[in-house]
Amino acid sequence: MSQQAPAPAAARRLEPSDVARAQAIVERIGTSFRSRVVGQGNLQLSLVVALMTGGHVLLESVPGLAKTTAAATLADAVQGSFTRIQCTPDLLPADIVGTQVYEPATGEFSTQLGPVHANFVLLDEINRSSAKTQSAMLEAMQERQTSIGGVIHELPKPFVVLATQNPIEQEGTYELPEAQLDRFLLKEILTYPSHAEEIEILDRIEREVFDQDLPAGSQVSLDEVRYLQGVVKGVYLDPAIKSYIVALVQATRPPSRALGERLGRYLTCGASPRASITFQQVARALAVVAGRTYVIPEDVQRLRHQVLRHRIILNFEAVSDRVTTEQVVDAVFAATPTP
Repeated sequence: MSQQAPAPAAARRLEPSDVARAQAIVERIGTSFRSRVVGQGNLQLSLVVALMTGGHVLLESVPGLAKTTAAATLADAVQGSFTRIQCTPDLLPADIVGTQVYEPATGEFSTQLGPVHANFVLLDEINRSSAKTQSAMLEAMQERQTSIGGVIHELPKPFVVLATQNPIEQEGTYELPEAQLDRFLLKEILTYPSHAEEIEILDRIEREVFDQDLPAGSQVSLDEVRYLQGVVKGVYLDPAIKSYIVALVQATRPPSRALGERLGRYLTCGASPRASITFQQVARALAVVAGRTYVIPEDVQRLRHQVLRHRIILNFEAVSDRVTTEQVVDAVFAATPTP
């Protein structure tokens, strides 16, 4: 059992020893992740960053690429509660947030909290649930609370939502609205494993690795996670970096001078200020992962696709010309001067 780790005092300056301790916590989480998930380094980094910042992640891939395994492993690594919600068209908001149940013996109503009241919530195939049910997650994801019978119920800390969607199945699905997408810190697209990685998966199944406990000493406590989040908030962000972040986000909004006429015509809608906030949070987390007490431009650039790919809306002309959001994001970063 990990010892309780008090959060660093907000009044004092962040010290290298704080970052070193945070790095050790991140490495233990990484050890747990790699013990069960083969490859998927980008996914590991995105999930760790989300945990460090208290954000949510949208995972997109075809079935069978370890999305559920990754979410469950992350929960085990930090000794947090984990729930999985299989989204279907008939799923109701009460099935997620909870409801009031009448007790005949007492003649009173009792509150039964829904599966969203956990440290880690996996919303499997979120685009299969109706718009009404999707909107029920908005308060939980943004406000960190639910309302049942007029009573506010706080969600546990940390609280991370990992939602998955299948890009190849469109029948019986409901496209996520922009307001819902914007509430996800990152959008990670999973790719197929390499030849060697897939052989390693088969070998681990033969050795029953996935049924074994996590490596000794690799788990961290919820108190250590809260300590980690406190360290991230204390990382120094220079005004020049803030200006760089804002310039990048504003360059995604039409009409964009940075993109010029060739790529600018493909934009329908750019990123909101939530993107600027996300870049700030993610850059600080990546600085901690790298062992620094300050942010550098490379921290802003590293997860640029994950931050912006679900926040930029392209028009039909872009689809017909096979222009991707990632190409637009790369063009924005290439055209924006680095401090």
